[in-house]
Amino acid sequence: MNLPSLNLILAQAAPATQPDPKAQMVSTIGMFAIMGVMFYFVLIRPQQKRAKQQAAMLKTLKKGDRVVTSSGILGVVLAVKDSTVVIRSDETKLEVLKSTVGEVVEAAAGEASQA
Repeated sequence: MNLPSLNLILAQAAPATQPDPKAQMVSTIGMFAIMGVMFYFVLIRPQQKRAKQQAAMLKTLKKGDRVVTSSGILGVVLAVKDSTVVIRSDETKLEVLKSTVGEVVEAAAGEASQA
């Protein structure tokens, strides 16, 4: 017997079973759900946490704080307005948006020591 006829006999002897389409659909939906949960915990949740920390930091910003802007400018806060912050960097006064303040390097010790 040659190989092609053996393949033909085996193909006729074992009828192929069709996979259950409902089971495939459930497993596909399950995989998408698992990937969605992973996507949330890896990308979305940390970003929301960072945004909350940034908003809290901007609310507590006060005169005398040493800050770094997102562009890398180091300065001391002179005044805090609604949407802007006035900072002094060396001998220059700059008014920048609050959203550009990247971090507070050193919080002010207190208003009494600033006078």
